[in-house]
Amino acid sequence: MLQMTLTLATNAKRKKQVQQIENENQKRIDAGLPVIGSFGEVALEFFEKKMQTKSDSHRKRTWRVIDNDLMPWLKHRPINEIKAPKLLDVLRRIETRTVEMSHRALQASGQIFRYGVATGRCEQDITQSHKGALASKQTTHFSALTDTRQLGGLLRAIDEYSGSFVVKSALMLAPLVFVRPGELRGLEWQHIDFDTAEWRYLVTKTDTQHIVPLSRQAVDVLRNLYPLTGGGRFAFPSARTPNGSRSISDMALLAALRRMGFDKSEMTVHGFRAIARTLLDEVLGFRLDFIEHQLAHAVRDPNGRAYNRTAHLEERRKMMQSWADYLGSLKAGAQVIPFPATA
Repeated sequence: MLQMTLTLATNAKRKKQVQQIENENQKRIDAGLPVIGSFGEVALEFFEKKMQTKSDSHRKRTWRVIDNDLMPWLKHRPINEIKAPKLLDVLRRIETRTVEMSHRALQASGQIFRYGVATGRCEQDITQSHKGALASKQTTHFSALTDTRQLGGLLRAIDEYSGSFVVKSALMLAPLVFVRPGELRGLEWQHIDFDTAEWRYLVTKTDTQHIVPLSRQAVDVLRNLYPLTGGGRFAFPSARTPNGSRSISDMALLAALRRMGFDKSEMTVHGFRAIARTLLDEVLGFRLDFIEHQLAHAVRDPNGRAYNRTAHLEERRKMMQSWADYLGSLKAGAQVIPFPATA
């Protein structure tokens, strides 16, 4: 008799809990929110907790993928019940529109499922079984001038650019630091140390801290710009936001290159990275690990451990100054025959 009473009490408690969950889920659905334990709930929680330290552009890009491509099909599905074939079906729908976006959706899904595993909402990251299931992404080759005489002409054209001084300054700095275009455009004054001649910031692509030693020429560009934009957050603020709350767009820099006569088949802002990678190695003779580290690529020591951000800092400082001096010689039109670096 006692056992029956306990069973009835347990069943009643479970029924009450189920009813409470159903009521809460109905409220959420009415409010346009995902239900408890769903893919949508985990996705929202992941985004709120894990994406806040990322750049605005990275957050917006990730949220567009989640909201536009994943939520319509998976929002209210219990995340622990989603199987690999179902997710692949969703990814294939995206793939028919754009292969690039399907890979972004796969990456975002993996992050969400791994967060779900960590928080006890699902048992495994099912995206691991999708490797090779999508069409391969086309490799994007960013245009870059390979002839040093043409490069010298480009550097002179930048110096003579008569458009926005902010845009001109960004283009003058770009070849000297050869960072990713988004990192260049998002340069914040608080990350510049004029005393040590360094720019320190977080690389959003790899979520790692990075140090860019600034040559004398790079410091001059920034010092000349500071009186104009130093009162705001960004070194290169958008002309459309007088308060300096947004940085210039990639199109502003590309448009300037086009005005100077360099079309997209010849040169992009990203192309300065390829130029530096090639000439620092093949012409100036610097060690590849110095170059790769300065490009903020993943570089590991002989034991397979990732180098920290201060690795070879002094050698890289010398390399950056040599690079700036070399570019200056090309800009002056000199016939430069450099000797291999000894660093």
